[in-house]
Amino acid sequence: MNAHVKTGVASLQWFFFIFANTIVVPVSIGTAFDLSSAEIAMTLKSSLIITGIACVLQGVWGHRYPLMEGHSGLMWGLFLNISASAAALNMDLQTIGGAMATGIIAAGLLMLVMGGLGLVPWLKKIFTPMVMSVYLFLLAIQLVIIFFSGMLKLTPSGGLDIPVSLFSVAIAILVGVLKVKGKEVLSNFSILIGIVTGWILYRLLFPVEAMPSSENAVFSLFPLGQPNLEWGIIITTFIACLLNMSNTVTAIQAASSFYKEEPTNKQFNRSLSLTGIYTVMTAPLGLVPYAPFASSLGFLESTRIFDRRPFIIGGLLFSVLGLIPAAGDFFATLPITVGNAVLFIAYLQLFGTALKSLQGTEFNSNTIFRIAVPVLVGISLMTLDPTIFSTLPIFLQPLISNGLMVGVLLSIGLELFVRWEKV
Repeated sequence: MNAHVKTGVASLQWFFFIFANTIVVPVSIGTAFDLSSAEIAMTLKSSLIITGIACVLQGVWGHRYPLMEGHSGLMWGLFLNISASAAALNMDLQTIGGAMATGIIAAGLLMLVMGGLGLVPWLKKIFTPMVMSVYLFLLAIQLVIIFFSGMLKLTPSGGLDIPVSLFSVAIAILVGVLKVKGKEVLSNFSILIGIVTGWILYRLLFPVEAMPSSENAVFSLFPLGQPNLEWGIIITTFIACLLNMSNTVTAIQAASSFYKEEPTNKQFNRSLSLTGIYTVMTAPLGLVPYAPFASSLGFLESTRIFDRRPFIIGGLLFSVLGLIPAAGDFFATLPITVGNAVLFIAYLQLFGTALKSLQGTEFNSNTIFRIAVPVLVGISLMTLDPTIFSTLPIFLQPLISNGLMVGVLLSIGLELFVRWEKV
């Protein structure tokens, strides 16, 4: 394939990868927090513009790797968990959203200060390789659960829409087969092929669901709620944002291995500074905070295209999408079930990245607890209904009900306080 053609097609694939990872987040959050269609359209438009710019700046000045800067999977899960727990917390959604905004702004400012003062080396002492392995395992599991449930469409009565769900499964199988059995070009562009093929066939076979039109977007600050001092929500959100910094360490460290180089402290510090700026910006816009996508590692593993240029071009195209209402509305017709089906396969690669991170680590009947406890406790909490924790103090409920956060915190504690080399 001609080099320019390959760059163009790879840019388009990055564009669709960023799009599929982004489009569902503001819509799901807006629905969870009972926003109007005009407010959801506004958050969606803001998300498109900022995400594209964030990717380009990270690729050009920040960490300088092809790693998507997008809405954090950890924070997305936290938003959905806490909004679903509103009744158990005895709070209205606007109060919850406002308290989360307070915690996000505080954490974003701290990230900016840490990046500016060059404190990422201290951060790396907390997020050790074992902690990052636990994080990758739990993130892969959380995202795969989200995308698996997202590709199975439900009817208004709550039952399974069998035709659409089977179609999504077929697209997932197609992408998997192309990745594993396809020749180099088919394998490298399996994600793009899956999205485009699935989109066209879906439009031919099923009615297209209406998405909020960006032309009806109504701008307002803090659409999820005005900042307040509900300390339980603030502390939980603040801790989650701090744990979210592990994305910076994990993603950059893992991406550098593709290039057989060691990333510099300047790369870490510049990346964290940018993420701090984006995080502060998300609160007044009602968006999920940003982070370098550790899950981009699965995309890179799938495509084996490590050139930065397609990533930067894809990010630029994505920002333009948010500036042109007609274009944004057109691409918003991409069926969410198709996007989820393709991402489900892409993120299976993230589980492989987690396994690779353990290479060279030996476990015995005692040291196995080093990874088994945080990973299995985290998975166990992911399967529980948050309402069962309603008898706990209100400031603990949002934290304890989040399996990813608890698992990572357990791992940090085990690494800090147990001398595993002597166990």
